[in-house]
Amino acid sequence: MGRYRLAAALAAVYLIWGSTYLAIKHMVTGFPPLVGIGIRFLVAGSILAAVTGRRVTGIGLRQWRSALEVGALLVVGGTGLVAVAEAGGIGSGIAATAAASIPLWTVLIGGAMGSWPTGREWVGIAVGVAGVGLLSFEGDFSANPSAAAVMIAAPVLWALGSVRRPRLDLPPGIAGVAAEMMAGGAVAIVLGLARGERFTGAPSIEAWLALAYLVVFGSIVAFSAYMYLLETVRPALATSYAYVNPIVAMGLGLGLGAESVSGHALAALPLILGGVVIISVRRAGLPTPRRVPARGREAVASA
Repeated sequence: MGRYRLAAALAAVYLIWGSTYLAIKHMVTGFPPLVGIGIRFLVAGSILAAVTGRRVTGIGLRQWRSALEVGALLVVGGTGLVAVAEAGGIGSGIAATAAASIPLWTVLIGGAMGSWPTGREWVGIAVGVAGVGLLSFEGDFSANPSAAAVMIAAPVLWALGSVRRPRLDLPPGIAGVAAEMMAGGAVAIVLGLARGERFTGAPSIEAWLALAYLVVFGSIVAFSAYMYLLETVRPALATSYAYVNPIVAMGLGLGLGAESVSGHALAALPLILGGVVIISVRRAGLPTPRRVPARGREAVASA
């Protein structure tokens, strides 16, 4: 039974999180991007808090401020900007490829805050950033420069939120994640309305189904699966979704989304993933700190 549960949990974080990029692409056909993302996380956070019995109403003002900061960076800056970019013409597979650079930016931002990369990590950063640069020549990016700029900014803001989170006073466990989802969702809706996002008509069934999929599977089911992995397997296995999601997303985009990619994207993907591998793999004999998967919880909240 344990092996089947493990296989199901890995399948959830590999396939569900890899498929959320295509689901966002379908969602923005009926929902304004930031408003749609805001609805997704506001609903998901509320359900998560209710189902787990965690009372977010008991969270103090200081912790709500922290949840607001993290939610704004991860939900709005990370996932919200991905939706804006996809609404602007960026393909789901290309978006996932750009998002795979998050660990590179995380190391750079951590360095700017005092924890400078090692020589090996600088090599990984150089390889990965070269991949991002190569990706900028891909058709979707060159044809949609404003959307491309937004898509490049999304993983940077996500990384900033991931680095900031451990430094903030947040509620522990599920309550903190639910608070971040709800606070970030509320900010996304407000900013979406402020930038003029409006419904042009009733969302299609396809858009509603995509939104429901993102709420239930992307934000709740995959989260539970990831928490199970963190508690039962090595961190390296639990966080291995970061290498699989872009491949799944690109495959779904090509097969189901009628998307196309150029040779630039196909060459950029192994470079970006290669850079991530270089900075992630530790020297033999050194243990992996438990705080590493803790950062991965932010990926759950915004997947």
